[in-house]
Amino acid sequence: MVKYIFVTGGVLSSVGKGILTSSIGKMLQVRGLKPTVVKIDPYVNVDAGTMNPYMHGEVFVTDDGGETDLDLGWYERFLDLSLKQSNNLTTGTVYKSVIEKERHGDYLGRCVQIVPHITNEIKSRIKNAGKALGADVVLTEVGGTVGDIEGLPFLEAIRQMRMEEGYENTLYAHVALVPILDVTQEMKTKPLQHSVNELRRIGIQPDIIAARSAQMIDAETLRKIALFGTIPESAVFSAYNADSVYEVPLILDKQGMGDFVCQRLGFNCTTKEYEEWQTFVNAIINPEHEVKIALVGKYAGLTDSYVSMSEALKHGGAACKTKVCITYLEAEKFEKDPQCIKDLSNFDGIFVPYGFGPRGTEGKISAVQYARENDIPFLGICYGFQLATIEFARNVCNLKDANSTEINPDSPHPVIDLMPEQRGVEYKGATMRLGTHKIHLQPNSIAFNLYKQEEFMERHRHRFEVNLDYVEILKKNGLVFSGKSTDGRRMETLELPDKYFYFATQFHGEFKSRPGRPSPAYRGFIQACIDRKLGKPNPTFV
Repeated sequence: MVKYIFVTGGVLSSVGKGILTSSIGKMLQVRGLKPTVVKIDPYVNVDAGTMNPYMHGEVFVTDDGGETDLDLGWYERFLDLSLKQSNNLTTGTVYKSVIEKERHGDYLGRCVQIVPHITNEIKSRIKNAGKALGADVVLTEVGGTVGDIEGLPFLEAIRQMRMEEGYENTLYAHVALVPILDVTQEMKTKPLQHSVNELRRIGIQPDIIAARSAQMIDAETLRKIALFGTIPESAVFSAYNADSVYEVPLILDKQGMGDFVCQRLGFNCTTKEYEEWQTFVNAIINPEHEVKIALVGKYAGLTDSYVSMSEALKHGGAACKTKVCITYLEAEKFEKDPQCIKDLSNFDGIFVPYGFGPRGTEGKISAVQYARENDIPFLGICYGFQLATIEFARNVCNLKDANSTEINPDSPHPVIDLMPEQRGVEYKGATMRLGTHKIHLQPNSIAFNLYKQEEFMERHRHRFEVNLDYVEILKKNGLVFSGKSTDGRRMETLELPDKYFYFATQFHGEFKSRPGRPSPAYRGFIQACIDRKLGKPNPTFV
């Protein structure tokens, strides 16, 4: 019988629910169990695709083209799963489905209400996620903070699931902040107590509590949390700050959380296998080298906007036994003060990520140009790929004012243009080129040396692409499009073989990067940064 674990958060948002959920999943996985995960986002948007990254962090893309919350990225990285669009549940998705059923006549004669119709839809989707994968356990993270009005239908649904599935098949885990006062260095449990009381008011009694704090909670704080949370002390755990988020499953398991969860749900798990995970963590926290990467973006004020990219860089770093120090630079800085571009000489590599719209693009193009002209290892992803094409067209091919029609619709040289199938598209939600598509690589190229295969699948999220009318002049001047779609219509990777490392991809390799199995593009970039720093004539992988 499928078991269900529900993770809620209190006191404030971004308290660590996603990492706790992923960590519980990992603790179960290393014991031989098969978990899957559902993320509930109470916002009314159908998906995250139309939101600015400053509103909710990056948009994570699944194999089937779902534009989801960034927490699905954490689940995939920790558990090495390929989740689906259906693993992200939003208020918009639920209400849209119920309204469509009402219009179809499925509820004829009835008044459609939050309870039972909305809550039934929520429960059905959670259960279906487990059935689809044949999972032993479905972990469900309820986004937002306990007490938020928009989260109430979801909390009511998971409350009902205990009555339907039974105590022995359901577990409620609650994570809440335990702040430490600066003046007295005293740990304060009152915010957590209020959070637990709010859950109880809704009808949910937590089975375990994770105290989120800057450091390990002391024995007195633990006893107080257990007393006011009405749970045994063995059910209270300290989720304190770690050097790496990938240490969290090890930290919590050492405190007994994994054994407690298995015992509580009736799983007879006698062994656990952390060897591979521990090897990766050791590479993260005990590196042999260090490189400094400049990430030149337009959402640099919120690092969660680039979380999958940052993690992919760290995965590549761990594979190279290297600490990756990322500095997030706002691209507009180089537009306001062009002299600042020289600051990039202080970095071992320059990374230009995704983005949309004209803001900051000239600053990004300046960063690309600086990397190319000064032969600093460069990696561009999606928009970074497109802007590298524009920079090369302008400054090497002498195509004055070359641009993307996304930035300047009247450009005399639209080297990046809207995909033909996007013309006439009016709806903005879920209409980009999304999900996995096959890439074919040219032999004897940097791309082939990195990926070591002629064909592979990668995830995409874009509307614009290289204009085929300009491919020949770009190639004539030395730009190599080493990867293409299988029909040859779309350029997927570009490189400059005469540079130390200059590589860009239209696809998002970071979405499939995993601990111990990094994206080849990201690993190659970090390896090139190390090799150049060590004075090697060519990157090791060439």
